Amino acid sequence: MSADLTEGQLHALRNLARKHTGEDVPFVNISDARQLTELGLAARGREGWSITPEGTALLASLSGPPVWMTP
Repeated sequence: MSADLTEGQLHALRNLARKHTGEDVPFVNISDARQLTELGLAARGREGWSITPEGTALLASLSGPPVWMTP
């Protein structure tokens, strides 16, 4: 799935994850956010765009193990 995301979509997804934790983030590109919504990785609501559990899981899978676990 991650190979299917453009650099812009991945950037938007990361910003939505940061927004979810309460950080202030720059605007999200609407085109990228719409594509993320079609993929089920983001959702549009009254408060704007938000990351979905699927989007969070994808980012977690891209992050890999913590540095301290790497041999």
